[in-house]
Amino acid sequence: MLIKDLKTKLENENPRSAWGKGVKEYAIELLEDFENDYDFVGSPADKKALLNGADSWSQYSYGGCSLIYNEDIAERLCSPSELKKTKNGTNRPSKYEEWLDVQARALNQAASRVIIAAGKSKTTVSRLGR
Repeated sequence: MLIKDLKTKLENENPRSAWGKGVKEYAIELLEDFENDYDFVGSPADKKALLNGADSWSQYSYGGCSLIYNEDIAERLCSPSELKKTKNGTNRPSKYEEWLDVQARALNQAASRVIIAAGKSKTTVSRLGR
């Protein structure tokens, strides 16, 4: 599927939750470095290109390839009540995670959405890395 068509398909999705909307935004951003006429098929080379040189979504997130400020990540992925609970991202999302870890999970889901939207099965998504 051509990148321009894939972006349109993703833009037309209508997630209901703040998390889903944030994941959608990440999915569209993951396609920014591709040319509009690039034919994305979900091949191993395409998956590697989504990671932009990183070995995992955690490395991608911690390496500064996406949002870098806790407040920005929280704003993208949290509902108003979650934002209030975390003081707009000033507080950690949980005692087990940092905001960059949360972003890595969202990026992994975003990559899955891209591949699924391109017509690939869910079984190929598990090989993306985390």
